[in-house]
Amino acid sequence: MNLILLSDSDFLTPHRVRLTGRRFDHIQDILKAENGKVLSVGKINGLVGQGTIVSKTSKAIELDVKFDQKPPEALPLTLILALPRPPMLKRILFSASMLGVKKIIILNFNRVEKSLWNSSSLKPEAIEEQLILGLEQAKDTVMPEVILQKRFKPFVEDELPVLIKGKLALVAHPEKMGTSPIFSKEIGRRPHFLVIGPEGGIIDYEIEALKAAGCQTLDLGPRILRTDSVLPFVVGKLF
Repeated sequence: MNLILLSDSDFLTPHRVRLTGRRFDHIQDILKAENGKVLSVGKINGLVGQGTIVSKTSKAIELDVKFDQKPPEALPLTLILALPRPPMLKRILFSASMLGVKKIIILNFNRVEKSLWNSSSLKPEAIEEQLILGLEQAKDTVMPEVILQKRFKPFVEDELPVLIKGKLALVAHPEKMGTSPIFSKEIGRRPHFLVIGPEGGIIDYEIEALKAAGCQTLDLGPRILRTDSVLPFVVGKLF
């Protein structure tokens, strides 16, 4: 937790907050901070600043806060992700939030198990938990938007072409030599969409539909990566 994230409900006054629960435990047990200690704080979807501990009990801590810095710049990348199993989803949401991705579309694919759409990991509070952990790690405040798309064909045929118009949309999928765009800084300067398919792979029909919508395939090389490794790998290459 490199940043103490604050929500509206934490504020006692415009410049004082009261913290309990997980954030209190972190300050108390990990940071072992006492009165007068200055901590990095940020308001969700707002500015970053400093908080000074002014009061501490066995159950709560109060800080005087001021905000004077902008959060890190967002990554110009929208992630389209085939719904993975819950442990993998948690890791990817955390990683995407930490890296600065601000829009995540979770999409159904042929090889996504249908039962996964009933998972508790898709509840708003479960998604928010992982996004907050990523923001805290990166000292960011801007909450990513997560959209659930349970139908592949209507989304890819009707919505995706509009979303990616004028942008570079890449599908992490191996093709024959020479058919995929190369990694370069020229590519990295443009807004991007990155499609990551399911662990079992993207079927031919889905690849053709994504291409028809305006996507290009991107071969990541001879090594087969796990789903949660693809995003940081591509971000490191492009940005």
